[in-house]
Amino acid sequence: MAKISKKKAAARAAFDGKSNLTVEDAVTLVKGSASAKFDETVEIALNLGVDPRHADQMVRGVVTLPAGTGKDVRVAVFARGPKADEAKEAGADIVGAEDLMETIQSGKIEFDRCIATPDMMPLVGRLGKILGPRNLMPNPKVGTVTMDVKGAVGAAKGGAVEYRVEKAGIIHAGIGKVSFSEEALLQNIKAFTDAVVKSKPAGAKGTYVKKVAVSSTMGAGVHVEPNTAL
Repeated sequence: MAKISKKKAAARAAFDGKSNLTVEDAVTLVKGSASAKFDETVEIALNLGVDPRHADQMVRGVVTLPAGTGKDVRVAVFARGPKADEAKEAGADIVGAEDLMETIQSGKIEFDRCIATPDMMPLVGRLGKILGPRNLMPNPKVGTVTMDVKGAVGAAKGGAVEYRVEKAGIIHAGIGKVSFSEEALLQNIKAFTDAVVKSKPAGAKGTYVKKVAVSSTMGAGVHVEPNTAL
């Protein structure tokens, strides 16, 4: 059996017997137990009472976290002419059209968010099998297919987080770094859960938010009493 370090053992021990904590206590525990040599991401997972196989139970949206994500988000924009210039001025990392499509088709994907102007979607649509599984496909529902390129790039750089329910009814997202203050993390959690609750689909029946868990990148997850996180 592989040995574990004293730090990991201590971190595991800190979580033993801990469940259904308040969100405040969970954040304190996760921050205090993070032991990696890098600034770990604090993540939240929500188990929802939906079946995303049904169109009327899909949960998807975007929310801007008030304290940001702590992550340097790389943004690619499909645009031409003045809109391409606008994207560059707004701080987009990669801007292009056919050349960008070819780069992506070659397997080189060096961005975290993809934005497109509406006229570029016939071109971007050819990349569905590549961008779709990576949750990078531009979509008007989350503001990434838009003529407001400046606003979309600014939102992506400023802490906008996309969320989408998975097959098992789970939504997860990074909501900050362990270096953030507890107050900042709690603000981000509240903003994220508020957005998910407001996205409750008409087809959802019974309890909507069934379980909530908070963790760090390398740490164990701790279950949170849902009502304290909403």
